[in-house]
Amino acid sequence: MRFRAIACDYDRTLAEDGRVVPETVDVLRRGRASGRKLILITGRALDDLRSVFSDLSLFDLVVAENGALLFDPALGSEEPLCASPPATFLRLLRARGVPFTVGKRVVATIRPHEIALLELVQQMNLGLDVAFNRESVMVLPSGVDKGTGLTAALARLGIAPAEVVGIGDAENDLPFLRLCGFSVAVANAIDSLKEQVDLVTRADYGAGATEIIDRVVGAATLP
Repeated sequence: MRFRAIACDYDRTLAEDGRVVPETVDVLRRGRASGRKLILITGRALDDLRSVFSDLSLFDLVVAENGALLFDPALGSEEPLCASPPATFLRLLRARGVPFTVGKRVVATIRPHEIALLELVQQMNLGLDVAFNRESVMVLPSGVDKGTGLTAALARLGIAPAEVVGIGDAENDLPFLRLCGFSVAVANAIDSLKEQVDLVTRADYGAGATEIIDRVVGAATLP
């Protein structure tokens, strides 16, 4: 089938050490020029993403904060997809000495602080979930993830999930990859993700993303 959209994770998929090389930018341009929609799906807060990658106009839509925020680069508009973190939760995190950052909706820290984070989430019973991305740990309202973010993006674009190729590398990518008509893990992805996708690329990071995007643009058959 002809896939109408490509959904990509950012860190360790398009980017290595936070940066996207020119060759990967070029393949994104080729993907866009083919008439396909490009959707970036990242756990990063929008301001953090802009600090490492300024050309968000390459994408039709950006799902930021692990599914909590939808950004339209052409319009410069942001659409929150869930509620803000409760102030009491943030206050208790500070009281416990847990270092964290707050985006528009997501609360993020790093391992090994997930233990204190999980304990507080369970104790407060505020309807929050904890998501993992390798060493990163994020807290969002229950039911919010990259999959729900992709669903919102596709509704905006009028595209069915079956018409999407998804590319990722880590455990928090699985919810959106499961939705896609064809799911891909780059070669540097964690093993548990590789076991659950349709294809693992030969190359890693942006070169792996380039490998699959060129196949989609060239109308090659995806096994």
